[in-house]
Amino acid sequence: MSLLKDILYKVAIDAVVGNTNVHVNTIVFDSRKVVLNDVFVAVSGTLSDGHAFIDTAVKQGALVVVCERMPEHIVNGVTYVQVADSKVALAVMASNYYGNPSENLKLVGVTGTNGKTTVATLLYQLFKKAGYKVGLLSTVKILVDDVEYKATHTTPDSLTINKYLSLMNVEGVEYCFMEVSSHGVHQKRTEGLHFVGGVFTNLSHDHLDYHNTFAEYRDVKKSFFDHLPKSAFALVNVDDKNGEIMLQNTKAKKHTYALKSYADYKAQILENQFTGLLLKINESEVWVRLIGAFNAYNLLAIYGVSELLGLGKDEILRLLSSLESVSGRFQYLISDTHVTAIVDYAHTPDALKNVLETVNSIRTKNEALITVVGCGGDRDKTKRPKMGQIAAALSTKIIFTSDNPRGEVPETIIEDIEKGVEPQDFKKTMSIVDRKQAIKTACQLAQPNDIILIAGKGHETYQEIKGERFDFDDFKIVKDYLKQLEK
Repeated sequence: MSLLKDILYKVAIDAVVGNTNVHVNTIVFDSRKVVLNDVFVAVSGTLSDGHAFIDTAVKQGALVVVCERMPEHIVNGVTYVQVADSKVALAVMASNYYGNPSENLKLVGVTGTNGKTTVATLLYQLFKKAGYKVGLLSTVKILVDDVEYKATHTTPDSLTINKYLSLMNVEGVEYCFMEVSSHGVHQKRTEGLHFVGGVFTNLSHDHLDYHNTFAEYRDVKKSFFDHLPKSAFALVNVDDKNGEIMLQNTKAKKHTYALKSYADYKAQILENQFTGLLLKINESEVWVRLIGAFNAYNLLAIYGVSELLGLGKDEILRLLSSLESVSGRFQYLISDTHVTAIVDYAHTPDALKNVLETVNSIRTKNEALITVVGCGGDRDKTKRPKMGQIAAALSTKIIFTSDNPRGEVPETIIEDIEKGVEPQDFKKTMSIVDRKQAIKTACQLAQPNDIILIAGKGHETYQEIKGERFDFDDFKIVKDYLKQLEK
């Protein structure tokens, strides 16, 4: 049991009805999960407003209600705390409830449209190899040193974040690397957390179904850097014009990285092959197992963070060369018939362009590049034609298919994608709604030395159709079909 007034420390309170000197059980923002003596925080969400469930929460035993608007019916014996922003209050309370765990380790947040998962996961890998106890909060998984937990969102809710950070404290974790999404920042899930550093990878077209404009999306990312403390570092990619914008109002120490511009951390690609990259980082050469210019940026960010956190240059270079690609991020196999299949999470126009340009920069053009791609349903529709235009322009053959159609009709999504295809590229394209059949067709079309790119789902092991999730693993499926064709 925790004392309410301790949990409310640093929460901006407008009014209180009742007693704050009471012991409470836990903090809940879903009224269905309330039990006796809980604190219920009424949060206004995108789909429902928690204020509509205050009475339900009280009937189920809530001892405290935190809300932005006092309810008409005040129940005697229940404490009501009015705040300006319930989301901020929830985050600060969650941090207090778990003993402010982010202050007991070095927490680094990674934000940007593309590269968040790769940078955070490879930093976890690198610091583990350096001998430290490390934590990871990512889209793919949550790791508390060696123990893995399933992740459901890019940035979990503030109670979940603090619960795992607290667990990391118990396990003696020294460093934690965390993906910070625009949704998470906008929904105040990172409030109350103490970051020692923030990384900006890049910004491109995404999530405009959630953020109304690109400027709003950019400014939400920027607010993460605006809130970094003076003691933290801000490391940004200045080859992206938004990098400098991220630094405008930050109090943190400013650092930059780039391949093309003047920066504190500079890299040059000396060799780019399917087996890896030869990079020159500042004045040192290093061979790495990852490929493509986008990974050169990711590795440079990792190098910068590692140095800013105190690792030695020689040690960082040695560890960089041992890093392995992240699941579903340019994950590839070569079949016995010499067909290369690549699975990548590229689900934005910019990410798809990066992957296709990387493949085209390595291939000799004697081989075909067959791309299988779709777009998610119930998400930003404006990017669909752009994905179609890029895929068709940069591939030899293209198969448009389903991604996660969710509640939408897959054929309608594919029609939206096809609208972006230039007339000269029509003959390259075909549409196969069933994703498994689309992958099978790509495998049947592929000749020896051809390359198949399956984009959009990457590490995901499911397909979401009409509210149901079905097992679906792009990498496993393409591997099985290629094996069948070898017989």
